[in-house]
Amino acid sequence: MVSLKLQKRLAASVPKCGRGKVWLDPNEVNEISMADFHQNTRKLVKDGFIIRKPTKIHSRSRAR
Repeated sequence: MVSLKLQKRLAASVPKCGRGKVWLDPNEVNEISMADFHQNTRKLVKDGFIIRKPTKIHSRSRAR
């Protein structure tokens, strides 16, 4: 398995979120590993290989 640390960091800077919010498509690891510049990462986000996860909503029902 290829280390995607750099790609995850670059991908987090495109939609301006943290590294934990970024989802990398496990089926496209080879394609994602080739992206080593912001421009390439933006293309992968546009193609849908890299997605920003939705925010998790914590219910207040138990607290009430």
